[in-house]
Amino acid sequence: MDTNKQGGGIAAVVLAAGMSRRMGTPKQLLRVGDKTLLEHALANVRASEVSEVVLVLGGEAESVRQQVGTRGVKLVVNPHYEQGMGTSLSKGLSLVGDSCHGALIVLADQPLIRPTTLNRLIEFHSQTGAQITIPLYRGFRGNPVLLDRSVFSEVMTLAGDVGCRAIFGDHTEGIRKIEVSDPGILLDIDTEEDLRRLQRVDFSAVLPTLEGSAQAARPKTDLVIVGRDDVARAIAKQGRLLGFAITLVDPFIRLREAPEADGVLHTMDFTLLPAGEKFFVIASRGQFDEEAVEQAIRSNATYVGLLANRKRAAELLNTLRQRGIPEKQLQKVKAPAGLDIGAKNPEEIALSIVAEIVAERAHRGTQPEYSGTSKTQQS
Repeated sequence: MDTNKQGGGIAAVVLAAGMSRRMGTPKQLLRVGDKTLLEHALANVRASEVSEVVLVLGGEAESVRQQVGTRGVKLVVNPHYEQGMGTSLSKGLSLVGDSCHGALIVLADQPLIRPTTLNRLIEFHSQTGAQITIPLYRGFRGNPVLLDRSVFSEVMTLAGDVGCRAIFGDHTEGIRKIEVSDPGILLDIDTEEDLRRLQRVDFSAVLPTLEGSAQAARPKTDLVIVGRDDVARAIAKQGRLLGFAITLVDPFIRLREAPEADGVLHTMDFTLLPAGEKFFVIASRGQFDEEAVEQAIRSNATYVGLLANRKRAAELLNTLRQRGIPEKQLQKVKAPAGLDIGAKNPEEIALSIVAEIVAERAHRGTQPEYSGTSKTQQS
């Protein structure tokens, strides 16, 4: 961190106020290698060209402060952290120095983001003056987001458990995206399994663009699923039983780890998928949903199902509407996806979505010609 910068620069607001309900312990203090998650995040920020660092604590603030060095940072405790991320964003941005032109919103549970990536975002903002700068890895949207000072006041009015994405729909023309070569922008820790998975991944391995079979043995009808949580995997399993060719869209999962899939697309580019009729389910829980829905619509999909609540679905569709996508195409999106069967668990939610897809397939008069597939690899 260059503390001698003149004329402001870009601040880093590090959000570490979460309650870690799913972890049972402050996840900021979980260790990856010889450092805690928060220490990794602070070390990466300090090694970058940010002009100042604001650290927002909340739950277990005193315990975190005792175990993590906070030298050279502006430290603030958010007493309202239980109300959600919006209050922490407001607290953090309120401490950013008046001379700073913008702020990187850094999440404490993302320990692998490279300082060079932060520098690239800062440079890109300097060149473009974008109100909101978003990093992409292989087309997948990640964090941190860089906010121009012009949107600070708007973000500081956010309340509840919402992030700065809540304002994106009002700034469609001010958003710029930049491709980076850093998978760390997609890797956060929400559960113990996330931590174990992160520690297993070989990030030096270069994955092919597409793994799987795209040969004549495929069924004619493809079910493309964006996401890797329990619901996404349950949809894949049920779809496979019904004769669909299953393609998972994910930057990291390997085909050998997904026996329910015929293929895995490791980049957010649906033009790389084999030709033929396609049904899409976007089950990325907000992480990649906007880009995935837009690409699915533009690929002339038969069905696009979005796993989201009604508020998020409305925000996303409004954003795409502002980008000029015709209303007729937006009506193709089922949001929230699935028939109303009172589904609760992942298998029931998957059943409601697959049933909706089968109904759409029957309405169109198409049926799969299933003969089984063998897994091959294609790069």
